[in-house]
Amino acid sequence: MEVLKWLGLMRPNQWEPPTILDRLFLASPLSWAVSAAYSLLVKLRGRPFRAPGYPGRAIRVVCLSDTHDQTLPASEIPDGDLLIHCGDLTDSGTADDIQKQLDWLASLPHRYKVVISGNHDTYFDTSCRWSNDEKRVLDFKGIHYLENSGVQLEFKKAGGERRLNVYGSGWVPKCGPVHFAFQYDRSKNPWKDTIPEETDVLVTHTPPKHHLDLDLGCDYLLEEIWRVKPKLHVFGHVHWGHGREAVYFDECQRAYETFMFLAAAKQAEPRRAWTVCDVLLFPILAPIRWAGCGLWMDALKVVWHGVHNLLWKWIMAGPGSNNGGLMVNAAVMYGNTGKVRNRVSVVDL
Repeated sequence: MEVLKWLGLMRPNQWEPPTILDRLFLASPLSWAVSAAYSLLVKLRGRPFRAPGYPGRAIRVVCLSDTHDQTLPASEIPDGDLLIHCGDLTDSGTADDIQKQLDWLASLPHRYKVVISGNHDTYFDTSCRWSNDEKRVLDFKGIHYLENSGVQLEFKKAGGERRLNVYGSGWVPKCGPVHFAFQYDRSKNPWKDTIPEETDVLVTHTPPKHHLDLDLGCDYLLEEIWRVKPKLHVFGHVHWGHGREAVYFDECQRAYETFMFLAAAKQAEPRRAWTVCDVLLFPILAPIRWAGCGLWMDALKVVWHGVHNLLWKWIMAGPGSNNGGLMVNAAVMYGNTGKVRNRVSVVDL
């Protein structure tokens, strides 16, 4: 295995995207196929919601995360009404380093700015704050820092005022040393009934499970999102998950998430060693070896519900239907390269 990692044929750790070998030989070919099919079906449904239909009414939300002590030129950050940073402002999490990031964010022209902690932002978690920072006080300069809390923001737009209810939390499943902030054991659920139902924009550091997360997200957060169904959910943490994905909280999404959960459980089961016959007959044996009849039926449910919803949208509801939400992994750090290259995400609400 180590030789394959050294040759670049296998990913070195779970924070890197899986290679072809990882997907087809070491994981589940069926999981890869279902994920690709689900992504295609969701994209074919078009935009999950539409911004208000006349100029000046939409609220432009600019999203970024995981800057890790780095800053972007103002020219690379689009104008907007609300700027959100989803945590990991720094690497070491000292008060000085966080203050530099706050100073940079405060210098940007956006009317409102919202920040949460990431696991690297140690200062914000008093249980693991560095001893030198115990008496330090940050100057937020008008930035809204949310720690399991929310804020209602008012925007004067064409035709009157609009409001957004924003809720933020820096909790992350345990992923590192004890000085990482706001970690919780994956067996515990810190999310249950914590997010207000009126939340329009949810800001977390961790992704939910199965969405832009390299399978590193949180199951319990996903459950809570199903209860609240925010119009926009912004997060980071998993750099290679950067991107956006429409969500509809319907039968197709539920079938997909159920399939991915069962496939991961199947993959975790002990397997016998590969033989020469396994390699030679891979196209025939692989689906049987990894899936079995049960998972194939679950995979067909994803496709069935996805096609049904797609036909309903374009034949019955039409292209202007407006019943979905959007998840955005806003990490601007390009993978684990240490370089800020990913484009800043913009959403019109």
